[in-house]
Amino acid sequence: MANKILVAGSTNIDLVLPTPYIPAPGETLISDGLYAFTPGGKGANTAVAAVQLGAGVVFCSRVGDDAYGESLISLFASRGIDTEYIKTDKTEPTGLAAVMVERGGTNRIITYPGANAKLCAADIDSAFGACPDAVLTQFELNRDAVIAAARCARADGIPLFIDAGAAEPDFPLDKLAEVEIFSPNEVETEILTGIRPNNLNNCLRASMALCSRVKIRYVVLKLGGRGCYVYDGKYCDLVSPYDVETVDTTAAGDAFTAAITAEYLRTGDIIAAARFANAAGALTVTKKGAIRSLPTREEVESLMNGNR
Repeated sequence: MANKILVAGSTNIDLVLPTPYIPAPGETLISDGLYAFTPGGKGANTAVAAVQLGAGVVFCSRVGDDAYGESLISLFASRGIDTEYIKTDKTEPTGLAAVMVERGGTNRIITYPGANAKLCAADIDSAFGACPDAVLTQFELNRDAVIAAARCARADGIPLFIDAGAAEPDFPLDKLAEVEIFSPNEVETEILTGIRPNNLNNCLRASMALCSRVKIRYVVLKLGGRGCYVYDGKYCDLVSPYDVETVDTTAAGDAFTAAITAEYLRTGDIIAAARFANAAGALTVTKKGAIRSLPTREEVESLMNGNR
């Protein structure tokens, strides 16, 4: 039976804006790309990715009482996600993310939380009624909700997985108590520690700094095209990336975190899970968009088998 993961996270509608480059202050740029509205949000991306990779998922989130919110809930249900704990907020709109995608696939994102900001500790407490095997959350929620997820996970004796986007330098990491896997990207690592993980020595220093603030079983630094760095308090591994053509990096980190969580729960092997997550992230960057770019388990295994 597949492990049931409670994903507590954000739901957005993404306004995707292709652009050859980011315009300078005062510059008006006429782009030759086509803008699009697509489903997204770190929580939504992670929930869909985890299901496609073989996990069971209960999604705890908030959407607005609008057409976007209604369509997103229907989408999640059609993908096999338990939507019982997605609340419709009567006062705030569905969250919006403006995603600027430059040539080469690099993205820059501005998020307007909307209903996501209203997800609260009571919502999290309620969702634990689904009896999950693990909980996965991100810092895109308000702090009380993240801390509630950590509290409930510890009370129920289940592992807590954290994606550190979007990190803030003053987040009270000590209130998380105990984390199974803590996974920031390069920018988030620097925000939380003041150390840019641009070489192996700095990866180690940053990982040690994180472990000094909260009890973490595994720090997994997402390093983009350099793969990922795994640290368990004593030993470290740099897990190699997969060589693919990058089209759009949107949701790659979310796919990575969903993959490492699902595969670690399935196997108990952190390095095998990191390799699996690298493959999932690599496949995600080969397609445009967020949810539409997320790979299936079969696609991930095919990439891995072809690169042994």
